[in-house]
Amino acid sequence: MNDSTGGGAMGLGGPEVVALRNRAGDTARGGRLRVVDLFAGAGGLSEGFRQAGFEVLAGADNDPDAAATYRANFPRAEVIVGDIRAPEVRARVQAAARAADVLAGGPPCQAFSQVRNHTRVIDDPRNALYREFVETLRDALPSAFVMENVTGMDQMGAREQILADLTLEGHYDVAAQVVDAADFGVPQTRKRLLFLGVRRGTGMAPPVLAGSGATQSVALTRFTGDRRPRYQLAVQQHILSLRLGEALADPDDLTATTALQAISDLATLEVGNRKEEMAWDALPAAASAYQRLMRQDAGPRLCNVQVPRINADTAMRLQGIPKGGNHRDLQEPLLERFLTGQRWGQDNGTGRLSRKHFYAYRRLHPDIWAWTLNTKADSVYHYEAARALSVREFARLQSFPDRFVFTCDPRRGPLEGRHDGGPAHSRYRQAGNAVPPLLAKHVAERLLAELNGQRDREEIRARMG
Repeated sequence: MNDSTGGGAMGLGGPEVVALRNRAGDTARGGRLRVVDLFAGAGGLSEGFRQAGFEVLAGADNDPDAAATYRANFPRAEVIVGDIRAPEVRARVQAAARAADVLAGGPPCQAFSQVRNHTRVIDDPRNALYREFVETLRDALPSAFVMENVTGMDQMGAREQILADLTLEGHYDVAAQVVDAADFGVPQTRKRLLFLGVRRGTGMAPPVLAGSGATQSVALTRFTGDRRPRYQLAVQQHILSLRLGEALADPDDLTATTALQAISDLATLEVGNRKEEMAWDALPAAASAYQRLMRQDAGPRLCNVQVPRINADTAMRLQGIPKGGNHRDLQEPLLERFLTGQRWGQDNGTGRLSRKHFYAYRRLHPDIWAWTLNTKADSVYHYEAARALSVREFARLQSFPDRFVFTCDPRRGPLEGRHDGGPAHSRYRQAGNAVPPLLAKHVAERLLAELNGQRDREEIRARMG
C-alpha cells in the first residue's frame, strides 16, 4: 500500500500545528463547528452531528447508492464518491478534512490481528481502509475525532493497538468504550466500539458516554410449557432497573424506546405495497414521544414505505412464531423446507430448514427494543402483522427521522462500489448498516462540550494578551 498522504508527510509538531489549532478556534468563534464523515454510508454519523449543531462539510463513501442518499439529505455538504485509496479521491478527502474540527468515520476492518502473532491491525493489507482513516487524521490534525466500529474489533489485543495508532505518537488523547444504542433511546440493541480522541495540550479530555443502563436492566425471557412458547419482559429487581422498566413502558419517556413506540403508527402498511410514498393523512396520529420526534420537520409525504411480498411458506411460519420469537419456536411440521409445494430459494437437500434460514425467522416484541438489524429485509418481521418491515420502519428502529429519505443512484447496472441486489436491497443495506443517529448525537454533544470549553479558554487567553 502507498503510504503517501500529501501534506501528511510533514511532522506533527511546529508551526503547522499552531496554525491548525488557530483554525479550529476561529471556526468555533465564527460559526458552527464542522465535521467530515469518512466511510459515511447513508450518513448516520453525519445526521447525529447535524442534530447536535455541527455543520456537515463533507461525506465520503465508495458506494454510489449510499452517496446518492447522502447527497439528498445533506445538500450543502460535499459528497466524495470513490475508493479513498485512489490518489484523486484521497486528495479531496484530505482537503475537506483539513477544514474540519472533527473527523468522524467507521472504516471497515476485516482482520483483527493477534498480539501473539506480532501482526499489527494497521499493517494488515485487509485493513487498508482503517489505515486510510489514520493517515487522514495524521494529515488533517483536527481538534477531535470519533472512530466507530463493530465490537469484534475489541478482541485479541486489537483495542490496544488501535488506541496506540490513534494517539499519533502522543498528539491525541484517546478513550475507547463499547456502547449499546438502546441505552441512548434508540429502539434497537446495537453495540458499537467507539474511539474518541481530542488534541493533547488543549485542556480537553476524551469524553466517555454514559447511557441509561436499560440493556442491563431489562430483558426478554422465554417461557415454555404445555402451551405455545411465549416471551415476556423481565426487569431486574432493584430501584434503578425498576425505574428503567417504568420508563420503557411509558410512551412519553424517551429514555428507552420499544418497537411498539417506534413503529406502531406504521402498522397498517400492507404486504406487497409497491408505493414508495404515502400521505400523512393515511396514517394515525403519533402514539408516542418517539414517533413525534421522528416526525418533526417531515415533508408532506412519508417516503420509503414499500413492503416486500412474502411467500406462503413464510406466512405460515410467521403464524407459528410468537411475538419476540424465532426459529426455535417453530413446531416440527413448520421446519420442513417446503410447506405448500412452492419451490423457492436454495435447497440443501435435507428437506429441512438449514442454519442460514434461522436468522430469517425473527419477530419483534412490542414491549422492548429490536435486536440488531442487518442489511436484509427478512432479518426482522413485524410483531403483529405477518410481514417484513419497510425501509422506513428499519429507519425508525435506527432512529433516522422521517425527513431522512433513502434513495439510490439513478444509473442502472454495475457501478464501481455498487453492491449487488438492486435498489430495494440497497435501501435496506444503507439503513441496516448505518450508525444510529441518536447514538451519534450523544457522541457529538459530548465532543461539542469539550470543543466549546477549548474555545472559551482560548478566548480568555486572547483577552488576557
